Amino acid sequence: MISSETVNDYLARLAARQPTPGGGAAAALHAAQGAALVAMVARYTTGEKYAEHAGLVARITSAADRLVAEALGLADADEQAFQGVIDSYKLPSDTAELKAAKKAAIDAALVQAAQTPAQLIRVAGDIVDLASELFGAANPNVISDVAAAADAARAAATTARINIDINLVAIKDDAVRTGLAGQTDGLEEKVVLAADTLSRRVRERILA
Repeated sequence: MISSETVNDYLARLAARQPTPGGGAAAALHAAQGAALVAMVARYTTGEKYAEHAGLVARITSAADRLVAEALGLADADEQAFQGVIDSYKLPSDTAELKAAKKAAIDAALVQAAQTPAQLIRVAGDIVDLASELFGAANPNVISDVAAAADAARAAATTARINIDINLVAIKDDAVRTGLAGQTDGLEEKVVLAADTLSRRVRERILA
C-alpha cells in the first residue's frame, strides 16, 4: 500500500515500467501533501498570539488531518482500481458469452477507475477551501506554505481531471459516460481558480 511504503520505494515503483502506481496515485499524494501543509500551518497558528482564532484553527487542523488520511486512501484506491481495469482487459473472449462478460467487466472497471479521481477533485477543493479560511489568521512565518498547499491541491485536481477523461473516453455507454462527467463538470475549474487566487494573495502579502 502506498500509504505504508517509504517515499523511495513508492518513487521506484512510480518510475518503473509497470502500470501502477501512475498519475492517479500521484495526484492523490499531491492532495495529501496539500492537506498536510494546511495542518502544519494551522499548528503553527496557535498560542496566546492567535487565541482569537483558536476555534477556527482547531477545526481546520482536524479537517486537514482527515483529508490527509482520505487522500492517502484514494492513492491506494486508485492503484487498485486501475489494476482492476488491467485485469478486466485480460479476461477471455473466445465465445460470444465470454466476450459480452468481458465488455461488461471492462466498463464496470472503467467506471470504478473514474470514481476515484472524481472523489479526489472534491478533496482538492476542500483543501483549497481550508487553506483560504486559514489565510487571514495564519502565522506569517509559514504563510508561504498556504500557497504551497493550494498549489499542491491544484495539481491534484488537474491531474485527477485528466485521469477521469482518459477513463471516460474508453466507456462505450453514452449515458454512463455523461453521468460520470456530470459529477465533476466545472468543479476542477473552480478548484484551479480558487487555488490561483489564494496563491496570488499569499504572494501579495509576502511582497507588500
